[in-house]
Amino acid sequence: MLARDIMTTDVCTVGPQAGVEQIAKLLIERNISAVVVVDDDRHIVGLVSEGDLMRRCETDTDRKRSRWRMLIADNDTLARDYRRSHAVKAHSLMSRQVICVDEDTDLSKIADIFESRHIKRVPVTREGRLVGIVSRRDLVRAFMAKTPAEPEGVASDDLLRAELDKRINRESWAGGLYLQTLVRDGVVELFGFAHSEEHVRALTALAEAIPGVKRVRINLRIGLPSGAA
Repeated sequence: MLARDIMTTDVCTVGPQAGVEQIAKLLIERNISAVVVVDDDRHIVGLVSEGDLMRRCETDTDRKRSRWRMLIADNDTLARDYRRSHAVKAHSLMSRQVICVDEDTDLSKIADIFESRHIKRVPVTREGRLVGIVSRRDLVRAFMAKTPAEPEGVASDDLLRAELDKRINRESWAGGLYLQTLVRDGVVELFGFAHSEEHVRALTALAEAIPGVKRVRINLRIGLPSGAA
């Protein structure tokens, strides 16, 4: 799936001269966490998020520093903190380094951006102009849309075990595990040894994702069996 498949096209935008109170009102009324700042041609010039409004002089949440910390803080940092807590216009408050994607960006790339840059949304552009926005919530919606329906029939235990073994064998992280699998009445049981608790959790998730599996019982020990190299 691509950005254009899941993006929200009704993007809340403001101009650079928008007031901070207007922006705060939009965030509350629209139940959103950020607004995109655009020029008259819908080119993105910045973004104002809830985080930009957290430390404000009006609410006495602006950053306080002791005299000693004031002495060691560099002037750029002090100026930035003042701007964020006292700015009254979007162009003064907004973050200017906005990470954007084009409408043909794959969702896996967007997920990578969210994780690596610790952000919650990315504006989507077409030929440099804003056409939408993708948020973490949009990825969750995409997941729900792709979640398969419950299977109509009940798979036999032999088929479930065959599918379980196939899925385990194709995962590189499961290599070298000392496992035995058993399926009875749709209940998966795993016996043997796992490398770590993380491997146990991954095996549980793998088994639970197989359509028709009712429950997973773990009978694994952490470590290697005696005599194993």
